[in-house]
Amino acid sequence: MRQNGFSPEKSPAPEPGHRRHRRAAGQAVQRTWGRLTLRVRVAAFISLVVGLTVASTSLAVWLTARVQYYDNFDDTLVGRARALLQTPAADPTQVVRFPEGTFAAAGTRLAIVYADGTPFSSKGPDDQPPVGQPEIAVALGASDFSLRTARTIDGEQFRVVAIPSERGSEPRTAFVLAQTTRDIDRTLRSLATALLVIGGVGIGLAAYAGVYVARQGLRPVSQLTEAAEHVARTGDLRRIEIHGNDELARLGSSFNEMLTAVERSRELQRRLVGDAGHELRTPLTSLRTNLDLLAQAEGRAGLSDQDRSELLDDVRAQVEELTGLVGDLVELSRDDVDRFEGRELDMAEILGTAVERARRRAPTVEFDVTLRPWTVFGDARALERAVLNLLDNAGKWSPPGGTVTVRLTDGVITVADQGPGIADEDLPFIFDRFYRAEESRNMPGSGLGLAIVRQAAERHGGSVTADRAPGGGALLTLRLPHSSSVTHTEL
Repeated sequence: MRQNGFSPEKSPAPEPGHRRHRRAAGQAVQRTWGRLTLRVRVAAFISLVVGLTVASTSLAVWLTARVQYYDNFDDTLVGRARALLQTPAADPTQVVRFPEGTFAAAGTRLAIVYADGTPFSSKGPDDQPPVGQPEIAVALGASDFSLRTARTIDGEQFRVVAIPSERGSEPRTAFVLAQTTRDIDRTLRSLATALLVIGGVGIGLAAYAGVYVARQGLRPVSQLTEAAEHVARTGDLRRIEIHGNDELARLGSSFNEMLTAVERSRELQRRLVGDAGHELRTPLTSLRTNLDLLAQAEGRAGLSDQDRSELLDDVRAQVEELTGLVGDLVELSRDDVDRFEGRELDMAEILGTAVERARRRAPTVEFDVTLRPWTVFGDARALERAVLNLLDNAGKWSPPGGTVTVRLTDGVITVADQGPGIADEDLPFIFDRFYRAEESRNMPGSGLGLAIVRQAAERHGGSVTADRAPGGGALLTLRLPHSSSVTHTEL
């Protein structure tokens, strides 16, 4: 019914109760299953699968045996009936008078059924075979044969066969032969009991095997869980023992590799923090001292303008040194970044830009540059920072009027200066963080420039080495692979 131009909203039809209960039951089963441990779930799954297999196999065996038993039983029963009627001297009305077991096995009942449905037998009503419509149809000639299972009044089960028995004259009759199935049923019950016992034992063994397999198979997982909990609780990156070479063993090896990587990263961070704290202490102390002097001299006539200017210049230099040190630390903090977004770059162009910047920083030094094109795949900023550090290092050590020789040939960048060179005892450590040779203690720098060069080289699949130049001085060599030989996903 519409009122004021609006129609009443229809409420959603309520969900049927049986569907709601079924969904709630399913959710309860899922919650219960989810609360079980993996070991219990694996054992339960194995037991369930084996149990279903045993049950289906036992059922198939029992059904096959039942069909075979009854087929053989029926063939024997029909053969006996036909054999009795084919005996030349046998009259059906006389055959039914013979004692039980004369022509057939014990538990056999015989009768003649007339067309009107009346049975004839020498036995009493309680010992006559079951007679019904199928047997009457054979007596009437409407059917040539019938075979069925029937029960007597006392509940005993028989297999009943009926075949025509007339000898060419009326009235038509049917010969009925019935035999009890108690022996077959007893055999089938025994077989069912045996199969139940065997199935129960099989399911029990399957459950035991499932628990054993789950316990043994998931032992590495338990070890991984305990190791992870130990690391989270104590921070101790202790490895686990690995046995075998299956998938779980590979998982354990990967876990150990992860612990190794975490320990290496933590050690690098610890060293970086320790070295940074040590290196930052000196410029900060000097900066604080100069600021204290300026504060004490404020308002006094004892500090000349020249002294004040020198202090301010010293403060500016220390701030610049501190800024450079912080920038280098930020650059080195990216050491744990194994992948970055790169692109194809012309190393000659990057090196040319870096040379121009180095010339402005070292105006008293001559740069002899020869560059050949070389394509690399990588990070332009990191590569420019690395080659600029090489050039700055060479410019710093070269005397006024000296020459820095820069070459790029087939991915090999060489930077040679005309300074004092690198001492033999310093060569193994020249690319370490915060390492400074004895001669460079009083020179500006953070001791991180060459470490940044090595980091950039390794991240791009290359390398960097230090040696003596043929004409004296230091010779630093940076090698970078061509972009065609680098898998981009490796960067």
